[in-house]
Amino acid sequence: MTRIGFHASHEQISPRRLLADVQEAEQIGFDMAMCSDHFAPWSRRQGHSGYTWSWLGAALATTSLSFGCVSAPGQRYHPAVAAQKIATLAQMFPGRFWTALGSGEAMNEMITGDKWLRKEQRVQRLEECVDIIRRLLQGEEVTHDGLITVDRAKLWDLPAEVPLLIAPAVSPASAGRVAAWADGLITINQDPEVLRRVIGNYRDAGGRGDISLQVHLSWAPTDEEAEAIAFEQWRTNVFAEPVCWDLDSVDAFDAAAEHVGPASVHGAVRISADPAQHLAWLTEYAEMGFDDIYLHYVGQDHTRYFETFGSSVLPQLH
Repeated sequence: MTRIGFHASHEQISPRRLLADVQEAEQIGFDMAMCSDHFAPWSRRQGHSGYTWSWLGAALATTSLSFGCVSAPGQRYHPAVAAQKIATLAQMFPGRFWTALGSGEAMNEMITGDKWLRKEQRVQRLEECVDIIRRLLQGEEVTHDGLITVDRAKLWDLPAEVPLLIAPAVSPASAGRVAAWADGLITINQDPEVLRRVIGNYRDAGGRGDISLQVHLSWAPTDEEAEAIAFEQWRTNVFAEPVCWDLDSVDAFDAAAEHVGPASVHGAVRISADPAQHLAWLTEYAEMGFDDIYLHYVGQDHTRYFETFGSSVLPQLH
């Protein structure tokens, strides 16, 4: 049976409010949760970006949900520091924490002042980081010289089991490449045929573990309000690669989105006032073979969304 998770968007909601939201998400029937790990929001309209790793400790301690986090080691985070954070949460909350390791976006990573590498170099750096993190989580002392330098790093508090290192991938080509190292795959909602190719490429390349989907959605009592919420909050998230990787500031995303109309947001967000339509979309994703589906309501106030999905969508999915 496909499990249904709650996505906690740090770019849109303050850490205090988001902690209360994820606690309520558990109460209304979500099976698990995941979150983003940003230094900056995608837009000034979103206006938040708390430190994910502090928040995760509080969220894991005050719910019984399992949690995942999408993070980018290599520039903002040295992989040895990333491994220590992962190990600590996994040791404190056995079997309840996974991390998806990606190559990152410029607006989060360039705060270090280091050069923003070409995509192929960022992929190489990520693969070095994955190897370093996995070896550290297995208890090795690690020294490494490459795009990343590590000098005799060792973790002194390890979890009983190495937590899952998941790969985030949007394109079929990326899904095939990450199969070499990933313990599972997570992608985002897009054209169904592309999603089938993402799944197929990952499995055909020997990809193991569960396959997960993050679904951006907007619900409101009317279609017009649902579209307005999506347009107000998520129009800076409609850009394909390499734009989404390489724009280096919140203001750059807002400037680019000046040319985005409401119709364009429908390609990135599932928008409807009808809970039955959302149920149909999610059922279609489950039938594609996704083991886990994480719902990301793109509005900033979850009150009405929780009431409606808690009564009209989650029970039917379960």
